[in-house]
Amino acid sequence: MKNNKELMNRAADNIRILAAAMVEKAKSGHPGGAMGGADFVNVLFSEFLVYDPENPRWEGRDRFFLDPGHMSPMLYSVLALSGKFTMDELAQFRQWGSPTPGHPEVDIMRGIENTSGPLGQGHTFAVGAAIAAKFLKARLGDVMNQTIYAYISDGGVQEEISQGAGRLAGHLGLDNLIMFYDSNDIQLSTECEAVTDEDVAKKYEAWGWKVITINGNDADQIREALTEAKAVTGQPTLIIGKTIMGKGALKADNTSYERNCATHGAPLGGEAYINTIKHLGGDVENPFQVFPEVAELYAKRREELKAIVAERYAAKAEWAKAHPDLAAKMEFWFSNQTPKINWEAIEQKAGGATRAASATVLGVLATHVENMIVSSADLSNSDKTDGFLKKTHAFTKGDFSGAFLQAGVSELTMACCCIGMALHGGVIAACGTFFVFSDYMKPAVRMAALMEMPVKFIWTHDAFRVGEDGPTHEPVEQEAQIRLMEKLKNHKGHNSMLVLRPADVEETTQAWKLAMENTSTPTALIFSRQNIANLPEGTDYTQAAKGAYIVAGSDENPDVIMVASGSEVSTLVAGAELLRKDGVKLRIVSVPSEGLFRSQSKEYQESIIPTGAKVFGLTAGLPVNLQGLVGANGKIWGLESFGFSAPYKVLDEKLGFTAENVYNQVKAMLE
Repeated sequence: MKNNKELMNRAADNIRILAAAMVEKAKSGHPGGAMGGADFVNVLFSEFLVYDPENPRWEGRDRFFLDPGHMSPMLYSVLALSGKFTMDELAQFRQWGSPTPGHPEVDIMRGIENTSGPLGQGHTFAVGAAIAAKFLKARLGDVMNQTIYAYISDGGVQEEISQGAGRLAGHLGLDNLIMFYDSNDIQLSTECEAVTDEDVAKKYEAWGWKVITINGNDADQIREALTEAKAVTGQPTLIIGKTIMGKGALKADNTSYERNCATHGAPLGGEAYINTIKHLGGDVENPFQVFPEVAELYAKRREELKAIVAERYAAKAEWAKAHPDLAAKMEFWFSNQTPKINWEAIEQKAGGATRAASATVLGVLATHVENMIVSSADLSNSDKTDGFLKKTHAFTKGDFSGAFLQAGVSELTMACCCIGMALHGGVIAACGTFFVFSDYMKPAVRMAALMEMPVKFIWTHDAFRVGEDGPTHEPVEQEAQIRLMEKLKNHKGHNSMLVLRPADVEETTQAWKLAMENTSTPTALIFSRQNIANLPEGTDYTQAAKGAYIVAGSDENPDVIMVASGSEVSTLVAGAELLRKDGVKLRIVSVPSEGLFRSQSKEYQESIIPTGAKVFGLTAGLPVNLQGLVGANGKIWGLESFGFSAPYKVLDEKLGFTAENVYNQVKAMLE
């Protein structure tokens, strides 16, 4: 419903007052951007965004993804007007234990759809959410007819990820995506013109977006642009809103404080703050108030939403009555439950590469998990995500009946899109590339871990055995980096990530089982390019669920315990054959996940690697990978330099990853 412009300006000023007051009280934060963007979020939340005030998790709701997390005061303020935060909670901005941290953290019940902070990621989450919505609509129909809104700033446009997000959204014609670009020409340390003079409109038009340019502080123009954007088909829409940084702010001498870098990242301070609050019509002594007429505006919106939602629920009920099978699927897909898979029935070809074994599993998942989306960064035939693709087809503009996203060469964009899918809900997202390129993805992996999003990261070509491609493509330090995420706890006190590097094709099946059952954190699956001999017959692969376990054929009361993950376990098995000829008693332990192992009981850990035992570790990465298992008295053979270009079997010989070197190293330990 169209509201009086004077009332809309009053509501935007209310948001500006609350935002400035939050930052002032905290003595920390970013008031300027929040004050400039207040008009847009006010129009969006009071007239356009469709959600259920009584049921924040409603699957069919519109989503709002904030990219510039430093503009959290703006988001908290408009959500307070919507009834999601109290004035006391706003007054506790950035304080210990408050629900209003410096950058927003995902909280669906509070209306916050994503954690935001690292610029560029938030709007890319929105692209992923829009893809998920299209995927679900192709299967479920108009019950998934929601609009995905995103909000981006000058900094987000400058971050390189915006290239990938813009290209992909335009290429796929995501007409359910509307993004507002808060173009205020001011950054934290400079004006934008000091670092860029690109034509943003032409750039997005070249990517296939519909672009509308408006005065971003004019409620009428914002309303018209949103109305126009909602009617666009076949294209995502970018609304470029030219806004005023620090709109309404005054300096201590009562001159304008607008369009000033100083308002970007610091409280207005002293007389400037007092003058600004007065100028905007607030109470300096008690700025944390909602004006009566603004409260009435948002109360009216709540009543409108009740009517809109009631109509949507009625349509959903009719749909469910006509399509009970689809209704049951929808409920299950959004329940975050683990799909039923007959893991025992999966047959693997012995002695293969674990990436090939992953492809076998993915082929099963493609036919048994209807709400799974897999993506690859232009490597599907090499990272073997094509095991999934061969059973479905890739998304194209206007056709989301398939379940594969060809992301192109854009690993960070791909990762953030998959996170956005998970944030949207209703889908299981996985993405693949070479392990060395996890470097491009690390900022997104960290955000997935922080938000507890169960994305499956598939990384192949796990070590120097990439061979001829040379050091640029050979991961050495990457495993240590990713395994740190297992040591980092999330706010629930759990390992923030599950990291699995299986030892052979059968352990790969178990790794995928653990990944699919892990619905509370991201999972890393690290696979080999080269073939790997299977572990000895009789190995109980289900023990991989404990993170570390004893391989079949190990001796009682061993002289040495040998530990490894991935293909190095089979090298230990080969070395053990030589050592046993000398009468050495050995235990071989496969450790696909140290994090999972350390989550087991102390008794179990002691039963596998007893305190005080002699332990030898073999890793194709940095020796630190195994330090926590081997201990100070043990010995680790690892790789402490970049790799080299040569056939992988030559590298095994040159770098000491052979049965003979295992024999020599262990014998030296026993002398």
